[in-house]
Amino acid sequence: MTRSFSLRLRLTIIILIPLLLISAGVAIWAARDAQIRAADRFDRSLLVTALSISRDTAISGGDALSRETRDLLQNTSGGQVFYHVYAPDGVFVTGYATPPVPPTDLEDDAYIYFDAQYFGRPVRAVRFLESLEIDGLSGQFTFTVWQDLSLRDGFVRSLSQRTYAVMATLVAAVAFFVWFGVRVGLRPLLDLERAIERRSAQDLTTIKRAIPEEVKGVVGRLNELLSEMSATIQAKDRFISDAAHQLRNPIAGVLALSEAVVNSKSEADFKTRSADLVEAAAHAAKLSEDLLAFERARSAPPFENLAIVDLASTLESIVKRLQRDAMIRNVRLELETDGDPVLVRVDALLLEQAIENLVTNAFFHGGEQLTEVRLQLMTESQHAIISVIDNGKGMETTDFETALSRFGQVAPGTGSGLGLPIANAVAEAHGGRLVLSELDPGLLVRIFLPMTRSSEQDA
Repeated sequence: MTRSFSLRLRLTIIILIPLLLISAGVAIWAARDAQIRAADRFDRSLLVTALSISRDTAISGGDALSRETRDLLQNTSGGQVFYHVYAPDGVFVTGYATPPVPPTDLEDDAYIYFDAQYFGRPVRAVRFLESLEIDGLSGQFTFTVWQDLSLRDGFVRSLSQRTYAVMATLVAAVAFFVWFGVRVGLRPLLDLERAIERRSAQDLTTIKRAIPEEVKGVVGRLNELLSEMSATIQAKDRFISDAAHQLRNPIAGVLALSEAVVNSKSEADFKTRSADLVEAAAHAAKLSEDLLAFERARSAPPFENLAIVDLASTLESIVKRLQRDAMIRNVRLELETDGDPVLVRVDALLLEQAIENLVTNAFFHGGEQLTEVRLQLMTESQHAIISVIDNGKGMETTDFETALSRFGQVAPGTGSGLGLPIANAVAEAHGGRLVLSELDPGLLVRIFLPMTRSSEQDA
């Protein structure tokens, strides 16, 4: 199982890693800068000391150095300085006998800094030429001043260590404040966690407490999910309640007729009661089927997961199945379509049941004047339009809302009151709509469904 780190630790790491990289970069830059500054400082000190020795040598003839110059020699840049002076003819004048040798010769009136070895120790030196006249001897005198590099390296280490200490202190302080600051910053999330923890199947109310801006989207989606879950559970509860209420009487009737069949006194009585039992059972079965279809229509699968169906072929199949029932009722059932495929993305079983309900509704509620039911398939813009047209007694416009409500019946009858609601739910579940229109005579029911492009079918 993949290990999951806490959000607090993640944020701390995310903040500290760039800070550590920046600190490392600053430390490297500071070390290099300290080296450059130290080298420049030491070189300048050596040159100042060399110039002071040159001045004192010219004044005293090489016999003595001033007190100020001796102080420079003892403690220039924190350590002892060595020097050497020789005349134009190479005669030693003053200082230490064996100076370090530069890698290249000097030109007149020039000076040079160089690194060398002095008795096995690395040193930094400056050598320059100056025209002087001492004790009657005139010409280019050579001055060499040097100092141990360990002093400069120690100075660089001191500066670098100070920088490193400051950087380490800053990083440690930032890490401390980030660790505890993130804890304080995440406190609203902990409050949100407790609020979510209190939610249950019995309490799916949305979360209304104040939350940080960064998690408003997450909480918004969670609230939408809670609302959807609450609506789904309420719908299931209503379905169970409605099913129990609607099936109670039919089941009781089936049970009573079953007992009547058992207690039949004669064969004729037995046949009559058996026929009544079959009819009651068929009514209960149809009601159960309609209840399940209505609930299934409201819980249709995601639109993109549905199959692509040819409406023309579907309507032809429906007309063939219902043709016998139409003939028994002496009603002409016709299909009007141009024969071209009309592709829609639907649940085929739900759509067939919805259209069959519309046709059988016309059969049951069209009245004695009903003689014709027509199914039409047309296209308009990007929609397919399925129309069920009858010439029966029709329905008042004021009764449309009642007819579309669950178990709503405009007039008392034997139907379930779910025919139109099922068709309406199927249309809405597939991104369409159902429209009722009053005719004279009759009723027009249209289902609008979005069409699918042929390229989607090929894909």
